[in-house]
Amino acid sequence: MQTRYAEIPAYVTKDGSQIRELMHPAQHGNRLQSLAEATVAPGARTQLHRHALTEELYHVTSGSGLMTLGEACFKVGAGDTVLIPPGTPHRIEATGTAPLRMLCCCSPPYSHEDTELLEGA
Repeated sequence: MQTRYAEIPAYVTKDGSQIRELMHPAQHGNRLQSLAEATVAPGARTQLHRHALTEELYHVTSGSGLMTLGEACFKVGAGDTVLIPPGTPHRIEATGTAPLRMLCCCSPPYSHEDTELLEGA
């Protein structure tokens, strides 16, 4: 199975980031994981949220940001990868003048149902 970036429509996910599902079981036939590109506009951030079941990997491909992961808060930039264990509150903010872009790998695959927005986000 192959996908073509130009043919994948973007949508806004529950946490507020713009997403392109590069490979997702609901659309492409894979089973155990999903791969998406997320874009966060300069100065914007996703809402604080967590996933009860899903383990995520964020791999920053361009831009710079500030990652909140549980109680930790740290800078991220192109080439950095962050592990987000299930149940861990997290959000990311684009701190530069360009959009923050990252690949998001989820296992099991991303679902809105497994995304819990947290109070005070």
